Amino acid sequence: MAHIRHDPTSTQKGKITYNPSIVSGIVALAIGEVEGVVPTGKNKGIKLSFDKQGTVVADISVKVDNTANVSSLAFKIQQSIKHNVESMTNYKVAKVDVHITDVNFPENPAI
Repeated sequence: MAHIRHDPTSTQKGKITYNPSIVSGIVALAIGEVEGVVPTGKNKGIKLSFDKQGTVVADISVKVDNTANVSSLAFKIQQSIKHNVESMTNYKVAKVDVHITDVNFPENPAI
């Protein structure tokens, strides 16, 4: 995956705008990079808010595997979202709230 950074010393004039669905797609990809996590709920469990200063607040709902360390997975989700959004856009991530809404248990548990 290529990472392109904004160069503030560039002499190019103009403005870059991102459709919220683009940023939501980047967040979905970031969640997909974390093993043992599945987005849940409406809009793939992703709710984003943007402010005029160029910061993003993400509210994420996920389902985790029953063998997962929940706090470790939540931290990985936060780091993945922050890294991907900031490296692919001009936005800064102010906060990522992770809500564990369900746990995925195997259909036929080993007895």
